[in-house]
Amino acid sequence: MKILGIDTTTARLCLGLYVDGKFYEYSLQVGRSLSALLVPAIQRVIRAVGLKIADIDYFACGLGPGSFTGMRIGLATIKGLSVVKNKPVIGISTLDILAKNAQVKDRLIVTALDARRSLIYCSSYKYEQGSLKRKSAYSLLSLDELVKKFPAKAVVLGDAVALYGDALLTRIKNATVLDKDYWSPQAHNLMELALAKIKAKQFSSALTIKPIYLYPKECQIKTR
Repeated sequence: MKILGIDTTTARLCLGLYVDGKFYEYSLQVGRSLSALLVPAIQRVIRAVGLKIADIDYFACGLGPGSFTGMRIGLATIKGLSVVKNKPVIGISTLDILAKNAQVKDRLIVTALDARRSLIYCSSYKYEQGSLKRKSAYSLLSLDELVKKFPAKAVVLGDAVALYGDALLTRIKNATVLDKDYWSPQAHNLMELALAKIKAKQFSSALTIKPIYLYPKECQIKTR
């Protein structure tokens, strides 16, 4: 089995390959250069392991929430590849991918990504019987709302920590805030989640897969 997966919802490109039991990872700080760098990066990684796009069985994509532009570029690229090769697509929330960075088995894990406008994309997770389970909806919250929702003993990670780390430590009782080494989605976590969805036959197609937008009013196209 061969899987190509990407997450382009943050400033860092997360690109992974799963090839018959082996994981390959590629990460690159791209910022506004994503559209120019994404396809060449995919081609370079595919060639480096001796494969062609036609060899890929499944395509996985981080769906956000995150950068609107990044989500659209990444998803459009994966849709294009899947349509051309008529292969299934697996969509995974960026917050789910990020949560797996925190290997904390006995406490609530809260993912927190900067959503701009003094807001935070977040969700919560906990390990149950060895598996990471999401315990709350994907949300767009202010700092005050997040603190009220997760008031104690949370492990918090994500780039929102750069803005709100001190406040989170002060206002969430017995909180642990992870440093920047834990703030970006990791390709091996994306691949592991994709494998689990493939096993459960939770596929999408280029026609049905959609990004996770939590700013609905700003993202809707209005007609008159």
